[in-house]
Amino acid sequence: MLRHLDLTSPQMTMAELSRADVEALIATAKPGQPVDLAGRRLNGLDLSGLDLTGANFRTALLNRVNLSGARLDGAVLDQAWMLKAELSGASLKKASLFGTQMQDGRLVGADLSGARIAGDFSRADLGKANLAGADFSADMRNQSMGLMRGVLNSANLAGADLAGANLSRAQLRYANLRGANLAGASLVGMEAAGADLTGANVAGADFKGADVDSARLIGLVGVAAAKNLDAAKNLGLSIRQ
Repeated sequence: MLRHLDLTSPQMTMAELSRADVEALIATAKPGQPVDLAGRRLNGLDLSGLDLTGANFRTALLNRVNLSGARLDGAVLDQAWMLKAELSGASLKKASLFGTQMQDGRLVGADLSGARIAGDFSRADLGKANLAGADFSADMRNQSMGLMRGVLNSANLAGADLAGANLSRAQLRYANLRGANLAGASLVGMEAAGADLTGANVAGADFKGADVDSARLIGLVGVAAAKNLDAAKNLGLSIRQ
């Protein structure tokens, strides 16, 4: 998607609103009617700490935006551009991130519990993030944009909480999952070639059809309670010593 895109263009680097403008929209929003910033250019803005609960950012341009510590619970970020965005410590509980471009984003300690994530988070830093119950699974219903699913290739998920998360058919190639909590997670068909799961908690996690070619499955916690580990793809090529 980035191959033929000019990331240096004004569309991708400039903002049409200021932080003060966004604060004014929040202040004048009517009860029950979240702020609507769909399609707006907000690149590079410092929106840290703002309460944007339920806000509509569909197709918005938020490259390099600073939303650290912001509240985005239930926000709609579908098809938004958020390259290299800063969301450390932000709350995105049950937010919708469908088709979101979050490559190289920083979400350290962010709370995305229960969120629907079918976007590209390649190389994003999600260290110690709360992703419990998040849904990264492939959307088999609407494929007009290609197979939409969570893409976390080369992402940092060290120490992240993915308990009960749905990672069915998600891409986590070369992802860092050291010490992550995957208890009860669905890893069915997950593409995790080259991923590092050293010390991860996999009690109750379902590995059926997960591709673990060259993945590091060392010191797994709760491995005796894992499901279908023997049915993982390329298990014989994983690193387990």
